[in-house]
Amino acid sequence: MRGARGKTGVALVLGLGLLGCRRHDPASELQLGGLETYWIVDSPRQGQNYIAPVVRFRLKNVSGQPIGSVQARARFPAADQEEAWGSIQEQVSTWSRPLDPGQEKLVTVRSAGRYHAPADPEEILRSPAFKDPRVEVFVRIGSSNWAMLAEAPVSRRIGAPGVSDFVVGR
Repeated sequence: MRGARGKTGVALVLGLGLLGCRRHDPASELQLGGLETYWIVDSPRQGQNYIAPVVRFRLKNVSGQPIGSVQARARFPAADQEEAWGSIQEQVSTWSRPLDPGQEKLVTVRSAGRYHAPADPEEILRSPAFKDPRVEVFVRIGSSNWAMLAEAPVSRRIGAPGVSDFVVGR
């Protein structure tokens, strides 16, 4: 009898632990809005200028619970390229700093891949050899599967929209 009660207690503790570990569905718990794409200029090296595509968006918690450990990443596939450029993964929220219900966060994800040429960055974008990439935005919550929430073409623009408003002398 004593062994049965001990097994029941262990099963109860394990069952309660599983209740706290719910599976998340990023596509229904998070809403992506305000998507913008552009190019950034990296530091030149050995006479070469480098540009990389970027996606910026707002991510909103549309669930009724705080959400911890949200991550975002992007793929940047270009026409006629065998392999899509990946991105540097961004931590949107953590368990100690969760995304509260209704809260939005601005997220910027840049590509790990870049174009380079000796030309000025604007000239790289105007080159006849330039291939326009798209962006596919993925998010996950904790160890959930990655969910694609958006895709769009990458605009041929250097710098984030509105950045010229802050440039001195313009």
